[in-house]
Amino acid sequence: MKKRYRRMIDALKDRDAAAQPPEWSLYIVRCCDDTLYTGIAKDVKARLEKHNSGKGAAYTRARRPVRLLYRENGLTRSEALVREAAIKRLPRARKEALTRPASA
Repeated sequence: MKKRYRRMIDALKDRDAAAQPPEWSLYIVRCCDDTLYTGIAKDVKARLEKHNSGKGAAYTRARRPVRLLYRENGLTRSEALVREAAIKRLPRARKEALTRPASA
């Protein structure tokens, strides 16, 4: 990770630890063209509605509808951003494995 981004993330961690309760979620959606999109939000349901209405991310605008596959709750903003970056670096096969339900 670039030094500049690491400093930015560290500053967010410090700020979040002092001021923000863990209320962010990370999510992964499958787009209509079978691609995966990873994002963060405070209200995932509202964010999915935005994606599906064409008012969400530019990436999902042309790939509607999207369907929620995976969600992690109870993160601070900085934790969610760090987790999002980590997941975006994963190869597709690892992202797919992450979204599958655990075997019983």
